[in-house]
Amino acid sequence: MSDMRLVVVGAGGRMGQALVRAIHDMEGVAVSAGVERPGSPHLGRDVGELAGVGPLGVAIGCDPLPAFAAADGVLDFTSPKATVEFAGYAAQARIVHVIGTTGCGPDEDAAIAAAARHATIVKSGNMSLGVNLLGALVRQAARALGPDFDIEILEMHHRHKVDAPSGTALLLGEQAAQGRGIDLAEHSVRSRDGHTGPRPEGSIGFATLRGGSVIGEHEVVFAGEGERIVLSHIAENRTIFARGAVRAALWARGRKPGLFSMLDVLGIADR
Repeated sequence: MSDMRLVVVGAGGRMGQALVRAIHDMEGVAVSAGVERPGSPHLGRDVGELAGVGPLGVAIGCDPLPAFAAADGVLDFTSPKATVEFAGYAAQARIVHVIGTTGCGPDEDAAIAAAARHATIVKSGNMSLGVNLLGALVRQAARALGPDFDIEILEMHHRHKVDAPSGTALLLGEQAAQGRGIDLAEHSVRSRDGHTGPRPEGSIGFATLRGGSVIGEHEVVFAGEGERIVLSHIAENRTIFARGAVRAALWARGRKPGLFSMLDVLGIADR
């Protein structure tokens, strides 16, 4: 089988460059196009030179339509609004769309789900294989420990991150809620300030820290009477997210349209 042709959207950003490097280093894939917003200073530059892997003969453009039409898949770590637009284009082209974008709300999620009727979409709040394995462990622990253990999720990221809690924290919260058989939206506590009263029974708490250049650190604390269990993950560089996204694209190639997660890629989803 020929190499899978992948479009990198947001190719000029830090994550876009990491994706180009991951594609360059992995077998079975090739960069077919790089896309940036109109007016970007990176337009016209070679994606390989920008990412530090040498010329690849692929200039960054601003029109996704011809790029998607000539590709087998797209890797997308952009913004919710842009991701919805790209999901529509992927559906038109009937190609794979790997989404690592965080901060999507109910409307964006609904639009992405609609696009998955025609595109094969893998969407996750974190593309790291380790984080998704952690999510599966959190689900199992929440199921096994039951309501006698309180659940708190702590996350820290760099000062430039714009959404909170992080997509990864929400992913872990969803896994904990699934393990408990509850709805996360009805049981999550996102902030505490002032006289809050006792902790609501069965709630899943989130704590958010921002500062410096932290790539990503997450802890899930199961606090019981006289003991605590802490499951954690530390991201040391963006390469882990890029490699996971490329692996997701290769897994999705040739599959029927639908909306999948990294747990599907790992073969550990509850379906």
